[in-house]
Amino acid sequence: MTTQALAERLDSAYSTGVVAPIAGELSPCDIPTAYAVQMAQVARWQASGRRVAGRKIGITSFAVQRQLDVDTPDFGHVMADMIYGDGDVLPYERLQQPRAEAEVALILDRDIDVDCPNVADIVASTGWVMPALEIVGSRIADWKISIFDTIADNASSNLVVLGGPARRLDGLDLSGCAMTMELNGETVSSGRGSDCLGNPLNAAVWLARAARDYGSPLRKGEVILTGALGPMVSVAAGDTLHASIGGLGTVSTSFSNSDQETNA
Repeated sequence: MTTQALAERLDSAYSTGVVAPIAGELSPCDIPTAYAVQMAQVARWQASGRRVAGRKIGITSFAVQRQLDVDTPDFGHVMADMIYGDGDVLPYERLQQPRAEAEVALILDRDIDVDCPNVADIVASTGWVMPALEIVGSRIADWKISIFDTIADNASSNLVVLGGPARRLDGLDLSGCAMTMELNGETVSSGRGSDCLGNPLNAAVWLARAARDYGSPLRKGEVILTGALGPMVSVAAGDTLHASIGGLGTVSTSFSNSDQETNA
């Protein structure tokens, strides 16, 4: 099967339902080939009028790595129509096998297109920092994913909720900040900034290098989701989510029922 054919299969799964794992469908079955499948999907989305608005880093938490049985981060693309605001009701029908995680989001105010980006480059390029919820999802049946599957599937992306307030990086302790996430009023996940590769800024460095290596450097205005601060949890229609990140702020959302109108 070709890269384009696999991209079409994964793309169609958003509307027709999940598919079997795709690892082994292409040779070589390696990380660069998986990103080629992802990029082919992004090209299809752009051709249909969708806009790239950011990137996400996945599998930065050791807890999430254990959940998914993988051992390296990955990245995916955030399209503009995937981003929602604090308190928005999310359309549950857009989700596939959804799970939620809380993380730190950066909004860049300059490009990061230099050789070997480092922490100083991330700090100099960050305009705003915000708490965020990422609603991840998988087009692979039963979440039976290898690293190849999740990368090809846009790093298991789905939707993003940005909270507030938007803060400057000055004075924020992103390594020491404590996160608590509640599902329907019950605490279901907790962690700290240090659970994300030691510091969310470290995760952003990894992303900046990987994105440039794959020919798509990070750009001004992009939203960067730096990775989970604690274990992700499954969500269902009608659920409510609230997360607090110490020193940063809060973010909340809920999921529509089939008969409930949503914010587009």
